[in-house]
Amino acid sequence: MRTTHTQTEMHTDLQRRRTFLRSTTGLGGIALQALLAKDQTASAALSNSEPDGQPHFAPRAKNVIWLFMRGGVSHMESFDPKPALTKHAGKSISETPFADVQSPEKLKKVRVVVVNDANGQQRNKIYPLQVGFKKHGQSGIEVSNWFPHIGSRIDDIAVIRSMWTTDDNHGAQVQFHSGRHMLDPRVPTIGAWVNYGLGSLNENLPQFISMGPRFFDRSDGHYLGPAYDAVKLKVDPKNPLEFAQPEGDVSRAEQQLGFGLVNKLNKISSRDYPGDPALDARIKSYELAFRMQTAVPDIIRFDRETAPTRKMYGLDQKETRPFGEQLLAARRFAENGVRFIQIMHGDGAAGAWDQHSNLKAKHAELAMQVDRPIAGLLQDLKQRGMLDETLVVFATEFGRTPGSQSSNGRDHHPHGFSVWMAGGGIQGGIAHGSTDEIGFHAVEAPHYVTDVHATLLHQLGLHSHRLHAAGHQRLEQDIGHVIHGILA
Repeated sequence: MRTTHTQTEMHTDLQRRRTFLRSTTGLGGIALQALLAKDQTASAALSNSEPDGQPHFAPRAKNVIWLFMRGGVSHMESFDPKPALTKHAGKSISETPFADVQSPEKLKKVRVVVVNDANGQQRNKIYPLQVGFKKHGQSGIEVSNWFPHIGSRIDDIAVIRSMWTTDDNHGAQVQFHSGRHMLDPRVPTIGAWVNYGLGSLNENLPQFISMGPRFFDRSDGHYLGPAYDAVKLKVDPKNPLEFAQPEGDVSRAEQQLGFGLVNKLNKISSRDYPGDPALDARIKSYELAFRMQTAVPDIIRFDRETAPTRKMYGLDQKETRPFGEQLLAARRFAENGVRFIQIMHGDGAAGAWDQHSNLKAKHAELAMQVDRPIAGLLQDLKQRGMLDETLVVFATEFGRTPGSQSSNGRDHHPHGFSVWMAGGGIQGGIAHGSTDEIGFHAVEAPHYVTDVHATLLHQLGLHSHRLHAAGHQRLEQDIGHVIHGILA
């Protein structure tokens, strides 16, 4: 008679296998957090809207490349020109025809601080534009001279000039990714929802990866679980996955033997415990962990790319090479079936784009680092026929104030700012929404940050209102609304 094992014994067996796997592969929790996604989905008690890995309707896109500029890019010096700033430079807002932009009615969405001097006059004087603009493409959309290469691709881009958010500090980075204020309970990010809602495009790779600096909230899955966190990668073929190398001197043949033993033990358990729905997913995840050690480093080797392609991404220039390598890796990951590739630009706790002073020099420097690589990515995706199914997002947590700070900088500004999207069924060559004459408020077609999420999910074939887990009610603001005005 076969012995009946207790639940405690079953748990102990599984723990032994996990311990053995970790000692054999060195992957630990870093890689397995994403690889066990199917495990967690199978065993979790989800709602009747539990994802089955299939889109809800025919998708227009299958991959997302999410480019996030940390610190707050000035919308007025990038994609939303405001000549009135130069015309009224040096005046307080109350001395201009736009004095009502700071009325209580218009500021009710978010907290704002107006600094006055000893005489009660506003110290925050209108700061003139620090860069010129030029019309580009057949659309004639104006783009800052700091972004000439992106300007050359403007006919593929939909600029959204009417974004707003409610956090006036850099926790807005959390808010842009999740929809919730940083002081609220944490909820899943947009990358986690995509990872949760759709099946794998490549069984050898994780479906959600992240590159670049990240502070504040470093998790993604939250109540969905760590299985839906991004796997953090770096562009280093010798060590792209932290803690992913075997512990000690272990050959690949020895690793393969170890995985073989784990699989045999798991298959024995699958006969003994036919009621464990997570076991098959666990076996597949362990196999994937092994395959990733070869698949990931191979993708970020650029020696197979032509010299013109490497130059297109700026790999021939020291200022553009670091970001260009990440974007070239992003294209290769998308090409190989990674769903969501998240790339953060701008080091430091707040983010390098946070120019309270010396805005002209610093924004020009940072723009040079990203402009050519981003344009190269769009061009490369288009010439390979990938832009139709790859949605590219350029975002930042908020904009900058129309007034000056520290004499030659701008403060945080959540009331109105710009992002853009391209590819994946997005209509190119359009500027959607607007801010007022000095870039203070989003006044035409205003969009809260999760409207970008809803649009992205829609293009992937997912209803954002149907993505939720049992026991967790998503707020309407979390879900957002599709920006239909930018869809092709």
